[in-house]
Amino acid sequence: MTAPINVLAINGSYRDDGITDQALAVAVDTLQSAGADVEIILLREQHIEFCLNCRACTQEPGDAPGRCVLDDGMRGLVERIERADAFVIAAPTNFGSVTAVFKRFMERLIVYAYWPWGMHGPKMRKADAPKKKALLISSCAAPGFMGRLLYSTPKQLKMAAQTMGAEPVGMITTGLISQESEVKLPDKTRQRVKKLVARLA
Repeated sequence: MTAPINVLAINGSYRDDGITDQALAVAVDTLQSAGADVEIILLREQHIEFCLNCRACTQEPGDAPGRCVLDDGMRGLVERIERADAFVIAAPTNFGSVTAVFKRFMERLIVYAYWPWGMHGPKMRKADAPKKKALLISSCAAPGFMGRLLYSTPKQLKMAAQTMGAEPVGMITTGLISQESEVKLPDKTRQRVKKLVARLA
């Protein structure tokens, strides 16, 4: 009997029960119904300090994440990332980019880089490791297809996934979410989330 897949869902939204929370909830429910173990991380509730750009964590060679000099919630989050078999990574678009809480988290992923002083650029620690899988979820005020083309959110979500050693297996962008104060996830998007979640298995 095979062990259930362990999925880490990372949510970079500010709003309780906003579109991102709703889409993520569909993904989590679908995964759990299929027997997966799912842990949800709400970045808005995590104590994550700003990266100091000291690069101390990048000096140690090897495949394991470097150790940050900051002792905060990111340390435990990196441990959860390491234990996960797959990811759901979500953040809405604010000012053409991921939210500030997600950007703060993403910058702290520098622990996944080996970059000793004197080397021109970093070598990503997970570059040669077997790839995990990630489903990416975003939203924006523009139509969805325009958001994917014009905003940096999709690229940033993909970069975060790849830094953690995962390759995206699909992306959902819900557009036109600023028309009402309380937006409900469209049924079409709900069905697409359910379909793409199957790719994480």
